[in-house]
Amino acid sequence: MAEISFSSPSAGELTSAATRHPVKIIHLQHPSSSPKPTLSSLADDLGVFSTWKAKMKRMTLTDWIQLFLPCYRWISTYKWSEYLQPDLMAGITVGVMLVPQVSSHLRLGWLIRFISHSVISGFTTASAIVIALSQAKYFLGYSVERSSKIIPLVKSIINGADKFLWPPFVMGSIILAVILTMKHLGKTRKNLRFLRAAGPLTAVVLGTAFVNICHPSSISLVGEIPQGLPKFSVPKEFGHIRSLIPTTMLITGVAILLFGLGVANIVGSFFSAYPTTGSFSRSAVNHESGAKTGLSGLLMGIIMGCALQFLTPLFESIPQCALAAIVISAVIGLVDYGEAIFLWRVDKRDFLLWTITCAVTLFFGIEIGVLVGVGVSLAFVIHESANPHIAILGRLPGTTVYRNTQQYPEAYTYNGIVIVRIDAPIYFANISYIKDRLREYEIECDGSTRRGPEVTRVHFVIIEMAPITYVDSSAVQALKDLHQEYKSRDIQIAISNPNREVLLTLTKAGVVDLIGKEWYFVRVHDAVQVCLQHVQSLHESSASPMTPMSMLEEKPSIFPRLSRRKPEESSPSQLESGNRQSLVSKNDIDHLEPLLSRKS
Repeated sequence: MAEISFSSPSAGELTSAATRHPVKIIHLQHPSSSPKPTLSSLADDLGVFSTWKAKMKRMTLTDWIQLFLPCYRWISTYKWSEYLQPDLMAGITVGVMLVPQVSSHLRLGWLIRFISHSVISGFTTASAIVIALSQAKYFLGYSVERSSKIIPLVKSIINGADKFLWPPFVMGSIILAVILTMKHLGKTRKNLRFLRAAGPLTAVVLGTAFVNICHPSSISLVGEIPQGLPKFSVPKEFGHIRSLIPTTMLITGVAILLFGLGVANIVGSFFSAYPTTGSFSRSAVNHESGAKTGLSGLLMGIIMGCALQFLTPLFESIPQCALAAIVISAVIGLVDYGEAIFLWRVDKRDFLLWTITCAVTLFFGIEIGVLVGVGVSLAFVIHESANPHIAILGRLPGTTVYRNTQQYPEAYTYNGIVIVRIDAPIYFANISYIKDRLREYEIECDGSTRRGPEVTRVHFVIIEMAPITYVDSSAVQALKDLHQEYKSRDIQIAISNPNREVLLTLTKAGVVDLIGKEWYFVRVHDAVQVCLQHVQSLHESSASPMTPMSMLEEKPSIFPRLSRRKPEESSPSQLESGNRQSLVSKNDIDHLEPLLSRKS
């Protein structure tokens, strides 16, 4: 014999007319509104310090080494058989390219702070185009204006067209074709993977050999490179320190985020080195060469040091167009038009962000492009935070689960009750929007199927607080105002499933006592059952044929009327279906929605 128990309409253990098995509504556990200071509360206040202290005690020698030498993390897990060859090739390639580039103050590196993928993709696409155009002077054979904007570059290229030289153009084009071909073969064929990393190095060797054999006069070379490493020195004059303070603070703030850059800048300052930053073009070459770990960077540094100390004559004959071909081949892969197509298909807002960042970077410069991209992305974040998603919830048939009625059209709601879910923290920036939306939900019909007693207006607003992770003082005050506003219109607020921190904030602010502890529930379904019983009671009292119209017009507020309700008047299933009969026949059992079924 199967026994069925049904959901209960009110707090405590209630027995409906349709079953003998009671269902208990779980009471929400409220924290004390005025907790006394204890040792445990003081410990919570010092939780950050205690956690940090405990973490320091647990740190081993390996942890300390990793803290001060981050490279130890990848060195200790380095896969020699898999990573060594690509790292060696990448390090050699970038090292050979870097020595003449650095020696000839060509600074194309930029420090990028990752804000969003769309901003970075748009920025890298525009930067790749600008970098490629800046290398065109080595292909064309005449000087091009140095700029980070596309319009001055294009104008300069067009204005100097009468000075075009075909030898560097032909040589640079051939070397670029060789690099791209080797890269393609390295990507498409596993047995030729080494060609991908060997392409730039091959280009340098071929270009240098051709120049040494043919001695073409129209192809510019790297030229003389100062030999030796920078000497150690300590600053003796501080006359410019005041003018450097703002820039120093900015660089320090950024370098703090990147421990390696900070250390490199400190050490480099004693060798008259330029501030260390992230090179966009050289990072691209390193990536395209197949680098796997930071070992390629270490090898690149060793090559640069040895080259500056002993091998500078070998780099003097490298053609500039060969180095330009390496850079262009690397940045071609960064023109991420495929990402733009993907964003257009998936998220129009991210596509707009990508387009704005790319266009501003092209026409107004890399620095402004980054700032605008970051600013627009932050504006989107603020807009989303200030206009959070709020859903009207309905009950899925045959369950006690409540979901967004727009996502689940089969979900039904109840007359006189509005269930909303706020999918964001509540704070000063979004509380006005939330209040406006809650007011709209009072009078707007969401189009879902409705059940329950036939009432003409909203009597209860249930707020599902599970997604709300935080409420500030502005939100607390807004909830108080909203409660008073609802109270003046005979509407009761019910709160469902707030997390511990939110509930503690509401308790300390007096919101729990203001609304009433009995109106806080663990589940949405518990709140609905209690509200349904009250709606039925209100409906019966207002529609009683024995009640004169004059008494209906002067009926008391909802709150004293709710205190006189009789929970046993109707069963939950009757309330949900709108049936006001006191008993349920056996034939009506199919219309009931079981909360739990058991077999004896």
